[in-house]
Amino acid sequence: MATKKKGAAGGLACKTPESPSKTSSDLQALAGSVAEPMSQTTRERQMAQALNQDPQLVEDFLVEAREHLTNIEARLLEIEQGAQTRETLNSAFRSFHTLKGLAGFLEYNVIQEVAHEVESLLDLARNDALQLNAPIVDVVLQSGDFLAACLRSIELNKTKTEAPPMDDPAVLLERIRAAAATPQAVEATAQGELEERDLAAEMERTKAGAGEPSKEMSAAAEAVPAETTAGPKRSDASLVKIETGKLEYLVEMVGELMIAESMLHHNPDLGESRSPRVQRDLSQLARVTAEVQKTAMAMRMVPIGTLFRRMTRLVRDLARKSGKSADLELHGEEVELDRTIVEELADPLVHMLRNALDHGLEAPADREAAGKPATGKVRLKAAHQAGQIVIELSDDGRGLDRGRILAKAVQRGLVSAETNLSDSEVYHLIFEPGFSTAERVTDVSGRGVGMDVVRKHISRLRGRIDIASTLGQGTTFTLRVPLTLAIIHGLVTIVGGVRYIVPIFAVREMFRPTPERLFSVEGRGEMVLVRERLLPVVRLSRRLGVQAKSEDPCEGVMIVGESEDRQYCLLVDELAGKQEVVIKNLGPTFGEVRGVAGGAILGDGRVGLILDLATLFGGAEHAA
Repeated sequence: MATKKKGAAGGLACKTPESPSKTSSDLQALAGSVAEPMSQTTRERQMAQALNQDPQLVEDFLVEAREHLTNIEARLLEIEQGAQTRETLNSAFRSFHTLKGLAGFLEYNVIQEVAHEVESLLDLARNDALQLNAPIVDVVLQSGDFLAACLRSIELNKTKTEAPPMDDPAVLLERIRAAAATPQAVEATAQGELEERDLAAEMERTKAGAGEPSKEMSAAAEAVPAETTAGPKRSDASLVKIETGKLEYLVEMVGELMIAESMLHHNPDLGESRSPRVQRDLSQLARVTAEVQKTAMAMRMVPIGTLFRRMTRLVRDLARKSGKSADLELHGEEVELDRTIVEELADPLVHMLRNALDHGLEAPADREAAGKPATGKVRLKAAHQAGQIVIELSDDGRGLDRGRILAKAVQRGLVSAETNLSDSEVYHLIFEPGFSTAERVTDVSGRGVGMDVVRKHISRLRGRIDIASTLGQGTTFTLRVPLTLAIIHGLVTIVGGVRYIVPIFAVREMFRPTPERLFSVEGRGEMVLVRERLLPVVRLSRRLGVQAKSEDPCEGVMIVGESEDRQYCLLVDELAGKQEVVIKNLGPTFGEVRGVAGGAILGDGRVGLILDLATLFGGAEHAA
């Protein structure tokens, strides 16, 4: 059994080759043919040690290995759900086989040995000598988790960070071998020996051709069934890997180009020019800049299916842990959005799915008693809508209990018993910190922490959440987030000579108020009548400490905005138009200013502050 040993580049190289001393090397050079030739095994080990200390090779290995682990998990979950085909099993088998070859090439012996044992197990299933039941799928998934932990250890060691202690691989290897040691498997041993020799020879060919990593990439691409990828299949020659930092810098520079083009467009000297050539050149510059910006933003876009498929394993494990039966349905996996938003959505979706499985879905016996199928349904759906991404998470469980939520909120002093709230406003109370109606706390949920985290994450993304629920039938959470965090379509407003940008997605309508539509309600402050509904007025000048042009609301403009399912009217002096702006971080000094989400350089060179309506409206009274 190989033991683990940390190296400079990889933390799981189990053997360290013995390098000949300098004196010995010199003697061999002088003696020429007299010196004893170095053994083939020693040469291979020295080569592997040199390769697994090459940062670029190790980085490529980590990327490829993680792609294979993602494919393995997806294929195994398909098999467990009864969607097994010959190609599904072959795909998982090829991924383990390729992992074994890559790990052997870089002499990550623990990864190689675990992958080899699982490969042998899956080979028995391929030969119909072993039935992949739930316990065996558990073993294979645990092997994938162990290999993922090995990759994390390698990555940490590469950055000189101390890696957490690894589990003993001997225990896992025993479980894998025990799973293969069934009567059926023993009978098929002789049948598999010949193919195993062929596989060993193929692994040697993989080592010999290790200077061509693109061949392994091709194997990885072939291991993923065509139906799991969106769009036409592309060859590896058409794909180029690039560091995330370089891509982010490119997008930032494209943003600067957009700002420069906008400043040229608004330059009064050029604007007064009547030269057709100047105007034609400016138009051409605007077209090229728009195309470059569009292409740069497209490079940041990734399919949301990569995130959705990660949730499949979560639902499976949580359902088994809670003794429930649940299926996860995925829709709109091909929808693309900014990579940063995909990463930020991971935590909210995890918390929401944990709550759906733990509190939303009933136990199988309770579902059958209510006339429902014993297996619950959880759906994740994504779609484009009005320049945003809409993500729906729904279940067919017990639904939200309005009365219970309201009673808990009154008990905690969040609202008064006399407050008249809509169903949506009551449901949004579950996002309050520490709010929970659970009768017992489990290791999955019940402490009232998760949904607060969800709201914070979605607010940080400049998004919003809507809730619809029917008691006894289920709940649907609808998340609306922008396509990208780099650029925003904004409504430029002016208050006291200062320009502020209101995100267009939060704007419902604009109007100039008249005296008969303005009211002052006791305990609720200024209100304005909008479409037969009284909405609170938020004077932007008073919120941000700016001197308004006039204190008379009728001389200003009202902007009806929406945040967390509540509508308000934002009072500004005037509107300066609509503009697409590049969002700039205000840094640590101004990053925590309440009501401001960031800054932008406008076409005339001035700086405009982007408003965070959720924070601005936070101090306003609830809408009726």
